[in-house]
Amino acid sequence: MSLPPLHQPLLHRVAETGRAAVPFTLDGEPASALAGDTVLTAVLTQAAQLRRNEFSGAPRAGFCMMGACQDCWIATEQGERLRACSTFIAPGMALVTGRSGA
Repeated sequence: MSLPPLHQPLLHRVAETGRAAVPFTLDGEPASALAGDTVLTAVLTQAAQLRRNEFSGAPRAGFCMMGACQDCWIATEQGERLRACSTFIAPGMALVTGRSGA
């Protein structure tokens, strides 16, 4: 099975599309999520990866989805680390996946 190109979303929303839009930036580009989305959902509906592994450079997209595995960390443009699976997206968040270095 091949991985999607980094510019294609990994997740595709099929339900709950009527919630309010939440603007944020992803790798310096404007993006939009829905109110109540986690950062993980917000990012993966826009891109094919959440971040790059700090040791191997391999793309990562979360694993356990419940905050136990440490695989869903993502950075803000200010350098703060967030656990993407348990942090809700907020208007104006500026997130960095590292995909620009791919």
